[in-house]
Amino acid sequence: MIIEFEGEVFLWDARADVAMHLTSVPPELSEDIREIPRPHRGFGAVRVIARVGGSEWNTSIFPDKKTETYVLPLKKAVRNAEGLVEGGPVRVRLEVLDA
Repeated sequence: MIIEFEGEVFLWDARADVAMHLTSVPPELSEDIREIPRPHRGFGAVRVIARVGGSEWNTSIFPDKKTETYVLPLKKAVRNAEGLVEGGPVRVRLEVLDA
């Protein structure tokens, strides 16, 4: 399954020792991903290949109980390479591997 969407980069800092930049998968696409039969992984993670601009990496998306969507971590190397900033837009392509 391949999905593409536009999101916004935001900072998750719910824990004092961890701050991560993320983007949310839109609700309707998150629902589609939830419906895929797959093995259970820790934290409800779903393995994906993510692509933003010219950067591609293997990672996982994670369910956000508050918004009922999945979130994609945007590592620093990708943010730097693609000029992503907090509050800015991001265009994402995900290939869901756990399908």
